[in-house]
Amino acid sequence: MKPTTLEWIDKAEGDFATAQVSYRTRKRPNHDAVCFHAQQCAEKYLKARLEEASLVIPRTHNLYALLTLVLPIEPAWSVLAADLNVLSTFAVAYRYPGVSATRIDAKDALNRCRTVRRIIRGAFGLPIS
Repeated sequence: MKPTTLEWIDKAEGDFATAQVSYRTRKRPNHDAVCFHAQQCAEKYLKARLEEASLVIPRTHNLYALLTLVLPIEPAWSVLAADLNVLSTFAVAYRYPGVSATRIDAKDALNRCRTVRRIIRGAFGLPIS
């Protein structure tokens, strides 16, 4: 695996860890952060796959757009489309006033992230823990 691919994976895992810790926080929970980091984890895993295939990595938070670039090399990942579409909504809007995530949103985002992470790590031959 390319060193830069591993860097993308490491960054994705950092976001996954942050989302999990934020979700478990009882005192002053930040559901927006859980949703954002769940989205970021998925985004970085998709970009890791693009990197590994030596494809151009666009500057976008649109996970479905990234998926369409990956599908020619990972067609089985089409099952992730619905989860990625939902996670994309957490990239920007929830970071600013006017929209706030609930605990239910955070749980949903984290569950969708876990699904995406499991499938992508499996495709990379990485352990799923």
